[in-house]
Amino acid sequence: MKKRTFIKLAGTAGAGLLLAPLAGCRNEESNDSPKTDSATRPFLFAQEPLGYGFDALEPAIDAMTMEIHYSKHHAGYVNKLNKAMHASGMATDGLTLESLLPTIAADQTALRNNGGGHYNHTLYWRTLKPGGSAAPEGALLKELVDTFGSVEAFQTAFSQAAAKRFGSGWAWLIRNAEGKLEVTSTPNQDNPLMTKIVEQSGQPLLGVDVWEHAYYLNYQNRRKDYIAGFMQRVNWDAVAANDRA
Repeated sequence: MKKRTFIKLAGTAGAGLLLAPLAGCRNEESNDSPKTDSATRPFLFAQEPLGYGFDALEPAIDAMTMEIHYSKHHAGYVNKLNKAMHASGMATDGLTLESLLPTIAADQTALRNNGGGHYNHTLYWRTLKPGGSAAPEGALLKELVDTFGSVEAFQTAFSQAAAKRFGSGWAWLIRNAEGKLEVTSTPNQDNPLMTKIVEQSGQPLLGVDVWEHAYYLNYQNRRKDYIAGFMQRVNWDAVAANDRA
C-alpha cells in the first residue's frame, strides 16, 4: 500500500486511565473527537493529554503515526464509547473504565471494542517516554528476573507474544489472578480486565499495540522492528506504578 493511500485511510478510521468527564484533549477537525454537548455530557469519558509531543518518540515511533493514532484512532474510540454508554442507559455515577470492563460480555460489541480501545490506548501512551527508561528497577526488576530468568528473557517473551499475535491486537505484561507476572496477548481491543471475555485475566502493567495503524507508516510489514523500537521507549517507572494501582 502506498503511504499516501494509507494516510488517507488511517485518517478516516475510528480508532482513567483518565475517566473524569470532560477533561482532556480533542481534535476539533475529527468527526470522531469526543463531544461535549449537554445531551451526552453525563456519559463522557475523555482522552488524557499525551504529556509529550507527537515527535517525542522518534525515531522509534514517527510523528505522523503518533498524530493519527492519538487524534483519530484513540479519539474515535472515546467518542464511540460515549455514544455506546448513552445508548445503553447505564448508570454512570462513579463509573470508571476499570469497573466497567470486567462487566462487559462478549456480545456487547460497542462497549467491548470502544471501552477496550480507550483503556488500551491510555495505558499505551502512559507507558511510553521520550528516551525511555534505562531499565526496570527495584521490586519489579527482581520479580521480572525471578519470573522470566532475566530482563532480556522477559523482553524476548513479550516481543514474541506481540509478533505472533495474528492480525490486530495487543501483547501484555500482566499480574494474573494468582498474583504472578505473566505475558499474554489479546485480539482486537480486548484486554486482561475483561474477565468475561479473555482466557487469561489480570492487571495490565504494559501493553503494546500491534494493530497496523500503530506502525505501518514507518515500518510497513516489519512488525518486529516496531516492537524493538517500542521497547526502547518504555517508561519503566510508569509500568511499576501500574503494578501499584
